[in-house]
Parts: sequence; C-alpha cells; structure tokens
Amino acid sequence: MIARAEGAFHMKPLNDKLADSEAGGLMKRVIFAAALTAVSIGGAMAEPVGDWRVEDGSATVRIKKCGAALCGFIAATRGAPGKDERNPDPAKRNRSVIGIEVLINLRPSGDKVWTGTSYNAEDGLIYHATVTEQSDRSIEIKGCGANGGICGSETWTRVR
Repeated sequence: MIARAEGAFHMKPLNDKLADSEAGGLMKRVIFAAALTAVSIGGAMAEPVGDWRVEDGSATVRIKKCGAALCGFIAATRGAPGKDERNPDPAKRNRSVIGIEVLINLRPSGDKVWTGTSYNAEDGLIYHATVTEQSDRSIEIKGCGANGGICGSETWTRVR
C-alpha cells in the first residue's frame, strides 16, 4: 500500500534548486505523511462506527469498537423507552431498552461486511447478524434465526 501511495504522488519541483534543497525534501515528506494520514483515516471510516437510526425510526443504535470487534447499543428511542419484557431472563424483563447491547461481537467477514449476533428486544431472541455498509450514510442489518431459520433485514441511516 505504501508503494502504491508513493507512486501515486509525483511532485514536480518549482525549480531545480528547490528539488535539491532540504526544504524540498522536507515538503515531500510532509505531503507524503499527509497523504498516508488521509489513507489511514479513509480506512478507519470504513467501519460503521457511529449513531444509526433503525428503519422505522423508533430507535437509534450506537455502534462502537468493543475490543477487536464492533458492538451496538440502543442509545435513544423516539418515544418513552420500553422495557425488555420478552428477555428470556426474567430478571432482565423490567430493565429499560436504553443501553441494551443489540449488536454483539461483530467481526470483519468481507469488504464492508461484519458478522456476529444480534439481540431483538421485540421478541427476546438472538439472531445471527450480518452488517453490510451500503454507503457512508446507510447500512443493511440482516438477522437470521438459528440453523438457517427465517431471515429479515432492514436499512439503517446514519445520524452521526
């Protein structure tokens, strides 16, 4: 990648003295470092880290780094937050949905694709999840039941 970046930038000196001077060499190094930083930042933005509004607009999920993986938590709801009433653990059924981890252990599995699990507070079930970045502004979330069960998907829109 560095070889490609070096080859992509051909600096033409303003004059021969500048090309041979320390200043010319320094300027080349500064521009090259800036180009590498831009490439690095561009790569980091390929992860869907940020706040995403679910398709029906009822909630916002915050996706962030969790160690080597990504995870997502319910950050806000359109109305008053509901309770996690269908959780299989009776001790958790009275908790607010705010802060519940709904995207769990998402790991890269292709170009702009992450796989892991998801928790659906509406039915209290865990699904195999695939998150696919469609653009900087939208991601597709696909959830499938165990053993290739029924699948569903929706598109989330970036809030920030």
